Amino acid sequence: MYGYQGKILRINLTTSTYQVEALNEELAKKFVGGRGLGTKLYSDEVAPDVDALSPDNKLFIVTGPLTGTPTPTGGRYMVVTKSPLTGTIASSNSGGYWGPELKFAGYDLVIVEGKAEAPVYVMIEDDKIEFRSAAHLWGKIVSDTTKTLEAETPEKSRILTIGPAGEKLSNIAAVMNDYCRAAGRSGVGAVMGSKNLKAIVVKGSKKVELADPEGLKAVVKECMQKIKDNGVTGQGLPTYGTAVLVNIINENGVFPTNNFQTSQFDKAEDISGETLAEKYLVKKDPCYRCPIACGRYCKVDDIEGGGPEYETIWAFGGDCGVSDLGAVIKANFWCNEYGLDTISAGATIAAAMELYQKGYIKDEDLGGLSLEFGNADAVVEWTKRMGVREGLGDKMADGSYRLADSYGVPELSMSVKKQELPAYDPRAIQGQGLQYATSNRGGCHVRGYLISPEILGLPEKLDRFSLEGKATWVKIFQDLTAFIDASGLCLFTSFAMGAGDYANMINAVIGTSWTAEDVLVAGERIWNIERLYNLSAGIDPSQDTLPKRLLEDDIPEGPSKGNVAKLADLLPGYYAERGWSAEGIPTEERKSLLGL
Repeated sequence: MYGYQGKILRINLTTSTYQVEALNEELAKKFVGGRGLGTKLYSDEVAPDVDALSPDNKLFIVTGPLTGTPTPTGGRYMVVTKSPLTGTIASSNSGGYWGPELKFAGYDLVIVEGKAEAPVYVMIEDDKIEFRSAAHLWGKIVSDTTKTLEAETPEKSRILTIGPAGEKLSNIAAVMNDYCRAAGRSGVGAVMGSKNLKAIVVKGSKKVELADPEGLKAVVKECMQKIKDNGVTGQGLPTYGTAVLVNIINENGVFPTNNFQTSQFDKAEDISGETLAEKYLVKKDPCYRCPIACGRYCKVDDIEGGGPEYETIWAFGGDCGVSDLGAVIKANFWCNEYGLDTISAGATIAAAMELYQKGYIKDEDLGGLSLEFGNADAVVEWTKRMGVREGLGDKMADGSYRLADSYGVPELSMSVKKQELPAYDPRAIQGQGLQYATSNRGGCHVRGYLISPEILGLPEKLDRFSLEGKATWVKIFQDLTAFIDASGLCLFTSFAMGAGDYANMINAVIGTSWTAEDVLVAGERIWNIERLYNLSAGIDPSQDTLPKRLLEDDIPEGPSKGNVAKLADLLPGYYAERGWSAEGIPTEERKSLLGL
């Protein structure tokens, strides 16, 4: 098989056994890989009513056909499982170097079943698979775990692990690799922790065979030039990282502040990408074969490490009313060490701050800490307490929805399907609001990044307040993103590349003759199988909504003043655009057209 290694590694932790299975080539090409193939195989094997943290749940760690190839950014993998945070299908994306190494070891995906009797880690070295005790690793933070495993495994092994948050089954726990890369969202780290699996180490020596090596060289050259020539991928992201967005988003009045109570932060410049580069940046930190190199490696006081990203800076910064970028870097550092999703962690602290502001959380609940908006020390200390489930941090470790609901005010959680919204106020960007509401994994910006056309003007500039054509744009972006996630590439390539470019790359790697239209159909197939899984798991269309505040309360000030998210006007057109029923259910005709 070209592009694929043709093998699945199935690990049973209950019995400490494994088996190697052949990958179904027809199925792989139909669902591409990564997010698509993982969701298909998962939904075939696991009952939709499974308890996410039970031994009956499974964890699928899946590469794409472009992972480990010379394609630009070909280093991604996906963690697919049922989310303990949302109950939806979870598919969390990570970069770095672990995904390509799994391909080099000869496997397209790993399926983890059952639960180990005691903490273990798995060592994969080509055809050699070992189950080893992780008793000496349990309780360790991510960097200590990684250093220990690097010392006791073959040189240049790649480490995937969880931190204490995953061990303690935090619903916002991440799976970490290469120290600071995260499959961050939806609580996938808790699923790994529930299985007593501390880490998976991989070391490979194989190559990924290509259908048309010379043709791929030409395609890669063309795509690399597009990436270089694009203002976002060739200039903004390489220079300032994703935090280049801070000033741009804030100037448009789209930067949620104080738990979305307003949408512009008067101290945004203090936490901007420009300030990060000037005061704290040590070096760029690119993923495997990435020409964009948006990753940052920063230092403040005695703390240094990867990040923070734009979303993280917003979550611990503007959303908490904090303008101390040093504190944001520290909070990001502790998220990496404990294995927490930075978006959900910061947004949960912001929700807790509003709960305190409104009198629901009392001073006696705080254990000596502050929960006031703008307190820089608070975001660092509450991150640590969430990481080890200490005091109020125990409740916060399961996300903002459960925290707010425990006080009887779930509407103070700025989440969709119980997953915290990221760094864009949907009242001021109507297409992004529709994307948030319909995302298959809850509050998420990377399932269809409408910020690209609505704010950045790529591939063309849309009126962010207008409803016209937004359902069509959302569907296209969601479908294209699903394909990119399945292929093994980074979403950021889509700032510069279109569906035709992805078709050309996939054709040269796996030997198909796909068109741009085929790419979008494959993405649509993936989107629909996720929707079908969620429906069978009890996630009904009534959950295609936004927090009450964003639907009813006008933005109080700034360039977007007076706007609300007009979801009710957009949703019927979106369902129609997808060929679903008026109630948001994929029709038999649509399923048949997509081969589902």
